[in-house]
Amino acid sequence: MINTDVSQDQELRAHQDHHSSLRLWLRLLSCTTLVEDKVRQKLREQFDTSLPRFDLMAQLERHRDGLMMSELSRRMMVSGGNITAIVDQLEKEQLVQRVVVPRDRRSFKVVLTPSGRTSFVQMAQAHERWVVELFSGITGEQQAQLFSLLGHLKTGIRQHYVTSVCLDQS
Repeated sequence: MINTDVSQDQELRAHQDHHSSLRLWLRLLSCTTLVEDKVRQKLREQFDTSLPRFDLMAQLERHRDGLMMSELSRRMMVSGGNITAIVDQLEKEQLVQRVVVPRDRRSFKVVLTPSGRTSFVQMAQAHERWVVELFSGITGEQQAQLFSLLGHLKTGIRQHYVTSVCLDQS
């Protein structure tokens, strides 16, 4: 069930006298949390799976030749132990398999099985429908504007980060 408890709304931590950037950050965080909570709920209800499992399968869908465990960990920004646990579960359900790397018999890649690919496609289609539904409160034009504005914000943050790192190192 989605958390609709307003006391959990991050945005409520800000007041009118706080800087608009802080209020915007908390609004973005609140929206992200609401969407993630709903997606987690739907994945559990309709597919008996979790968001991390879905995310791992999404990575493998994009890389049909498979990915090393360390690469999955880096891409998903979680520990190798977390990746191992998820892969173990998915392998037990025959949704993924470990494949030995020919040039290094100690290493292996993780790939989706045909059954895993079929399951993922069904989940991805449902996921897209859920996100479209969640964003239906704003028009396509508003979505395009928001997408553009967030792109500018992302670029600005990256530029600021690069500048800050360069200044810190000098």
